[in-house]
Amino acid sequence: MLSAWDRLRFLSIRDLLVHRGRALASIAVVAVSTALLVTVLCIIGSIDQSIDRVAAGLGGNAVLEVSGASDSGFPAAVRDEVGRVAGVTAAVPVVRTAVSTARGTVLLLGTDATAAALDSPIKNELTGHAAALTSVKDGVLVGPDTGFAVGERIALRGGEVTVAGVLDSPEAARFNGGRYLLAPLALAQRAAGKSGVLDSVLIIGDGGADALRPGVSKAVAGRAVVTESSAEASKSSNGVMLIRFTAVAAAGMAFLVAGFLIYTAMGMAIAQRRPVISMLRSLGGRRLTLVGDLLLETAVLSALGALLGAGLGVLLGRYAIERLPDLFLQAVSARIEFIMPVWAIPLAVIVAVLVCVGAAGLAARQVYRVSPVEALAPVGVSVADVVRPRLRIAAGVAAVVIGIGAFVATRQPGIAANAGITTMFTAEVLLGFALGVPIVRAAAWVASRFGSAGELAAEAIRRSPKRAWATLMTVSVAVAATFAISAGNTNAVDSTKDSFAALRGADVWVSTTQAGTFPTGPLLATDLPERLRALPDVAQVVEGQAGYVALGGKRAMAFGLAPGAASPLLAAVDSKVRQAVLDGQGVIMSSDLSDALKVEVGESVSMPTATGERAITVLATVPFFSGLNGAIGMALPNMREWFARQGASTLELHAAPGIDPDRLLTEVQGVLPAGTLAYTGAAAVQGFGDSLNQATRLNHLIWIIVVIISAVALINTLLLSVLERRRELGVLRAIGSSRRLALAIVLAEAGAIGITGGVLGLLFGSVEQVIADLASARAWNVDVEFVPVPAAFTLAVGALVICLVGSLIPAWRVARMNIIEAIGAD
Repeated sequence: MLSAWDRLRFLSIRDLLVHRGRALASIAVVAVSTALLVTVLCIIGSIDQSIDRVAAGLGGNAVLEVSGASDSGFPAAVRDEVGRVAGVTAAVPVVRTAVSTARGTVLLLGTDATAAALDSPIKNELTGHAAALTSVKDGVLVGPDTGFAVGERIALRGGEVTVAGVLDSPEAARFNGGRYLLAPLALAQRAAGKSGVLDSVLIIGDGGADALRPGVSKAVAGRAVVTESSAEASKSSNGVMLIRFTAVAAAGMAFLVAGFLIYTAMGMAIAQRRPVISMLRSLGGRRLTLVGDLLLETAVLSALGALLGAGLGVLLGRYAIERLPDLFLQAVSARIEFIMPVWAIPLAVIVAVLVCVGAAGLAARQVYRVSPVEALAPVGVSVADVVRPRLRIAAGVAAVVIGIGAFVATRQPGIAANAGITTMFTAEVLLGFALGVPIVRAAAWVASRFGSAGELAAEAIRRSPKRAWATLMTVSVAVAATFAISAGNTNAVDSTKDSFAALRGADVWVSTTQAGTFPTGPLLATDLPERLRALPDVAQVVEGQAGYVALGGKRAMAFGLAPGAASPLLAAVDSKVRQAVLDGQGVIMSSDLSDALKVEVGESVSMPTATGERAITVLATVPFFSGLNGAIGMALPNMREWFARQGASTLELHAAPGIDPDRLLTEVQGVLPAGTLAYTGAAAVQGFGDSLNQATRLNHLIWIIVVIISAVALINTLLLSVLERRRELGVLRAIGSSRRLALAIVLAEAGAIGITGGVLGLLFGSVEQVIADLASARAWNVDVEFVPVPAAFTLAVGALVICLVGSLIPAWRVARMNIIEAIGAD
């Protein structure tokens, strides 16, 4: 133990203090990568725990839950039939729906006295404030974050309610972020416009879920869905899964880059310490001991960097949670708030250390190839600096296999297609390794084009091929990441936004949800369509609905369509199919949903509704944005009848001839009740584009991190180049060369490496853009068109410039070099 400490103190720590730049660069790489991983874990943990808190806070000891086949609920009579099932000791009715108030959207919960059988926080709150509820007419209890005070009146869709009490316990604050209303069942049904309807029934009974499920399912008779918890359906929705997968893929990309840079940094450190390693080997030092010291050094540095980055990750996680796109979370009824998982930081630190130690272990293998004599050889001459041809051949074969696998991955259903992006990055790094010799030669040739200084720079590149390769690959990764993220995201967002172009067919949209989301909010006032038809500038009002339905174990989106509807689903089919759908003969189904259900055009599938099982015939399948769990379009009368959901959740307004849409918008906004929104068709399309851009912000953060890391790595490696050639540069200065020549040599080397790496990055990035487009087409279920993005080229050049700016620091150091010290350096 003492000898290990001495080696660490006199060798590793001393070297790190001498080469502080390399140590700080390594720590920075790990810190930013860990910060991103902590951010990702906070996003995932916050979403899951927010959903679980609502489920646990309401469900308590319930073993089964009967949920509505759609968000319109099911007849209250189902509860009575379920309550008579053998083994059921309590069937607790629940109204659970989002309602619009003057202070924003809140969750309205209603239940009756049978909730006393639940062992849950909500039951405790109702029990503790029962007297206040019964003493106030139409009284409700409000969460601590709603902003309402005792005695205040709240206008809801079905009338007004009065605040009988404000809950202020810690449990009340945790439930749905404190934004909810608790009401007696009958009042909640009336206030939500759901008289005689329930959203769920929580079942308490003997024998467990498996014993009760058959009897409960028989009693439900297809009018609702029987599950152990509706929370699992929310967590498995495509929107949540897409956020989760994208975040994990982003963190994986960051650690792929971090692992590569740690590998190159450790390789450089070993090359620079070769004389010390030779001395230790000559004195009888064991290779295993030397490798262990290097891995311990890496573990300490990576742990330090991970701990520094964890704090930043928590701040980024809080920022990200506040800006999650509503479009991807529409299937989630719970309010997503920042919840720091206790396991986030420990897991991130462990992953960071394992990745870095693993990368360092690959680099440290070269210690086994260093003999005492070879270790004293100049850099580039030793056997350790020569890569065996069969290793490059193996890397090339692996690159081809993994590259093919990346294309195969993009054909996988849903969000699994995104795995192809990171997989292709791995293939490109391996291909770069396989082609290391010609790539380095190309960099040397480019350097030689810069005159006499370039010839000296070219020779330096040839003598240190590993360092040159690592540096230019770092630049290429930064440029390729720019294309994959910037160009790939641009194509995906533009194509998805264009898929909603049919929404421009309406001059004005009216809904209770904002532009850029589907109109699944509370239904509009029943008299609103007629009031709008009475406006002089309105030529036509088309009613429509959107809501969630249970289909094949998924919570899919259903659209109720009427003649004249400006719907992307209708626009994607021919007139014959369009008319058949409007006539109620069948439905249009999104292709991802049809794939998941394994149903073809012309086939039927059974769908539970509030009025029992219904067989629907698939008349056409079309691509449709799958931030949700697929979609179906059906005739509006069918949707209203099957799901007992009268009214409309959206209205399309068409202006009279010669009337400007903006003028119509202003006129409509003047007559809308509070909580109802209006926007133009162009704004509706742009809203989806803005929501999708918001969803890709995390990827742009990845790009920034990769570019910064690449710039730091370039500074580090060029500084190492200056140190390796310190005596050489000093001799040149001693025999009369100018500072300008020494400066030009470093800049020529940096320019050659940057240009070569940039060109390689453009090639890799173009492939990455193709992969990203293919993956997005499957993950988002839209036809993504490959289009060259000029802005991506600009950003790629910008990334290259940032990396090249890093050469100014070592160049400045060369210009200030003391000749005597340089010549006398060991």
